Amino acid sequence: MYEFIFKVNRRIYILFWNILFRRDFKSFGKKTAIYKPRNIQGAKYIDLGCRTSFMSDAWLLALKIDDNNPQLVISNDCYIGHYVHIVSVRKVVIEDSVLVADKVYISDNLHEFQSISLPIINQPVKYHRDVHIKSGAWIGENACIIGVCIGKNSVVAANSVVTKDVPDYCVVAGAPARIIKRYCHESQSWKKVSHESI
Repeated sequence: MYEFIFKVNRRIYILFWNILFRRDFKSFGKKTAIYKPRNIQGAKYIDLGCRTSFMSDAWLLALKIDDNNPQLVISNDCYIGHYVHIVSVRKVVIEDSVLVADKVYISDNLHEFQSISLPIINQPVKYHRDVHIKSGAWIGENACIIGVCIGKNSVVAANSVVTKDVPDYCVVAGAPARIIKRYCHESQSWKKVSHESI
């Protein structure tokens, strides 16, 4: 009974939310659903594809910090977990069919800390590098993705901190993340590697 009531309430909430707010976005694809977001800022810079689902408490932020308009693109058939925080000041692109688990942080920027005469909270946010998460990737729970490219069908293990680009068909883990598996096309299987740097 609980599951039935929850599903009905969720569908009603999503329907009304989409009617009220989908026009605020740069684009908002068919059958995309945002359920009880924590916050959405800069929606006019956010492109959402079709059939993408956002679980509760997601925070999407497209922040204009200079003359460049930010781009935050989340494509088709993606799943964005609970408490996910995605920030773009220049460019964050998530391609089709990407799975993002709960409590993941994705950002193309860092907080400035150069001046020791100012509290860091009073220093500006600065662009670091574009983020590009290619199709079919899986980002595990509590991972941090900061200014990198994640390759096609690659896996970022839970609790990883990724600060360097990840090739296609790799599994990375750790803080900082290192490659622990690669897909071998010859044997058509995943092969362990001994913590290869990326």
